[in-house]
Amino acid sequence: MRRPGNGLFRPGAARTAWPRVSHSPHPHVVVRGLSKAYGGQTAVRTVDLEVAAGEIFGLLGPNGAGKTTTLECLVGLREPDAGEIRICGLDARRQTGAIRQHLGVALQSTALPERMTPREALGLFGRFYAHQRPAAELLARFGLTEQGDQAFDRLSGGQRQRLALALAFVNQPAVVFLDEPTTGLDPQARRDLHALIRGLRDEGCAVVLTTHLLDEAETLCDRVAIIDRGRVVATGAPRDLAADSRRRQSVTLRARGLPAPERLAALPGVSGWVAAPEGGTFETEDPAATLAALAPLLAAPGVELLDLQVRRATLEEVFLQLTREDHG
Repeated sequence: MRRPGNGLFRPGAARTAWPRVSHSPHPHVVVRGLSKAYGGQTAVRTVDLEVAAGEIFGLLGPNGAGKTTTLECLVGLREPDAGEIRICGLDARRQTGAIRQHLGVALQSTALPERMTPREALGLFGRFYAHQRPAAELLARFGLTEQGDQAFDRLSGGQRQRLALALAFVNQPAVVFLDEPTTGLDPQARRDLHALIRGLRDEGCAVVLTTHLLDEAETLCDRVAIIDRGRVVATGAPRDLAADSRRRQSVTLRARGLPAPERLAALPGVSGWVAAPEGGTFETEDPAATLAALAPLLAAPGVELLDLQVRRATLEEVFLQLTREDHG
């Protein structure tokens, strides 16, 4: 994995763009009222989603929240009990054959015959589609050229994951569904995969992925849906969800010659003052009012400001807040 050109991209592969997917004035994925139950236990309840062309959309949720069931319904592996699914303008529940021509799918695990090689697998899968990418191109793009004629049972876990991703892109899909796509990848390969996913978005593809890595979702996804106990509890851009969070914002202050901590703790909106050398940290429900009241104190004679940081909630904090509240 560390040798030059042995990551997800071969040298030069990232510089050659694949054919652009046609843009549509309508969302590539539309889900309305999706529900699914198993033996009377509801896994997904009235989920509504839209994913546009040229967008990376993340499905986030605790274990058992329903995100994988949602994805399996979208790709046709499970029949929903109710709801509408439209992909590229087609009814995904009635036009399954036509839909599959537009989809690329990589699930958490991929099983192939032990002696089948990546080149053979890509050729075989490609025959199911009207349009396919050459196996050699996919092997190069996913850093598998050297393993192209190696038996599947001799591939490492990371190489099998990269092969699963290559199989998802064999048909030049308009929509790609990825279930925990970075599982088994080392940090460098994960960064390379992120670059590939962004490239697909830039070429007009809609990408829907599930992930347990909230920092990955925060940096990679244009929008996310947080799913808990089978329903969507929040949807939006990660930054917007953090900005709209009801959590208090954290302030770190360091300065020489500060007033007594009691005076700082009495500022508007301040709570949870924790003293530290030459300052402290606190939370505020109203950063504008707090900082306006703090400014004259920092401008007073003898005060030397060393550091002042105001930090919004992260996506992880929003996620924990929403899922805990839902269970509360």
